[in-house]
Amino acid sequence: TRSQKNWPLLIYTSATPEDISETHGRLGRQAACELCERFLAKLALALAEQGYGQMIIAGGETSGAIVSALEIDTLRIGPEIDPGVPWTLASGKRPEIALALKSGNFGSERFFLDAWKLFA
Repeated sequence: TRSQKNWPLLIYTSATPEDISETHGRLGRQAACELCERFLAKLALALAEQGYGQMIIAGGETSGAIVSALEIDTLRIGPEIDPGVPWTLASGKRPEIALALKSGNFGSERFFLDAWKLFA
């Protein structure tokens, strides 16, 4: 049988436009965004510590928060998923991990599927 760590796991932060507007009104846009980024960074660190070895991360600020949380200091560029978005092999204070870091301006509608197929 396959280990659970080999199965894709999708985690995201989203809500209806009304809920996002209400949350921004209550917390402020910057604070709400930082709260999501901190949560996702801590979650990525916990998953890496559990042995997950590949992550696809969408969002520039989120990518930065996760790279910082994982204490990465080197990214080796690997195969291109979409123009401007490669798989990378990240290293630092923790075991190496494969990362796809996608900002909002890059990647096709099939980006996530293409990334998994390329890595598999």
